[in-house]
Amino acid sequence: MEISAAGRLEVRITAADVGKRVSVRRLSEPGGSLEKFTDTVGVLTSWNDGVLLITRKSGETVRVAESALVAGKVVPSAPARRRGPAASYEELARAAARAWPPVEEERLGEWRLRAAGGFTRRANSALPLGDPGLPLDDALSAVRRWYGARGLPAYVQAATGAEGTEERLCAELERRGWVREVSAEVWTGALAPVADLAEPAGVVLSRDADEAWLARYQRKGVSDVALRVLGGGPSVWFATVPGADAPAAIGRCVVDGRWASFAAVEVDPAQRRRGLATAVMAALAGRALEEGTSAAWLQVETDNAGARALYAGMGFAAHHAYHHYREPSETGRAAP
Repeated sequence: MEISAAGRLEVRITAADVGKRVSVRRLSEPGGSLEKFTDTVGVLTSWNDGVLLITRKSGETVRVAESALVAGKVVPSAPARRRGPAASYEELARAAARAWPPVEEERLGEWRLRAAGGFTRRANSALPLGDPGLPLDDALSAVRRWYGARGLPAYVQAATGAEGTEERLCAELERRGWVREVSAEVWTGALAPVADLAEPAGVVLSRDADEAWLARYQRKGVSDVALRVLGGGPSVWFATVPGADAPAAIGRCVVDGRWASFAAVEVDPAQRRRGLATAVMAALAGRALEEGTSAAWLQVETDNAGARALYAGMGFAAHHAYHHYREPSETGRAAP
């Protein structure tokens, strides 16, 4: 917290600091017999009518009454990373979009409208990577019309937690009644250590998702559109550990410049804790290294404790979080 020369805590932020990363301390129980303080760090997304909105790295928005502020200051927008390859949010967002491509795409200014018949939110959401070229309300109306014409709900994918992410957009979406349905994190790590984790023996690599691979994939009844998404990307590899009736484990990797992305790493529940997920990733990492790649990224949902532990043990660390906001229903739509 900011402390004056006299040793007192001070509030050194104002409404002019909206959009900056701040650290604030507030009195959580004003008027109580015992004073209790709460600290919050995040992006100051608004300061109106005596209320501050601060969006944390996780995407959670915290309301802070101006009257409860005890101290506050602007802090560096992006703390130094301790491990993993350096990368900007925009670089990773574009790599992720290429690794999971839609079958239809249209530009709205610097936003990308993506559709793939409803197969996954990632391929069926607007990706804001700059200015849409319209006021926000007009841009969101255009997004809703575009998805409505395709019989799809409108989603906006927005990120938090790194320099250049979209905390202010997340706060504006929530203010307009858009509902956050799913949050996940993008983790990054060095590729070579992953390749060294296990021997690739027993892992079969292919350019196609064949019937055996699809038999283990969690999404059943995969359509032709879904196959186009799965098979899309600059250089796509599928890994399979053969099993009796269906593969014991599978995985997917997309090689794209210096990045290799991992996805769809799945193991037969009856054969978990045998190192099969590690073997799949090691085999895919080895192939990616042969194509000249040095860094890796993957996506993991925030509540998947098992996957998070696995990837942390491989040297991956969280880079940023992203969230899918669904358009509000007409009856429950908030005023802009």
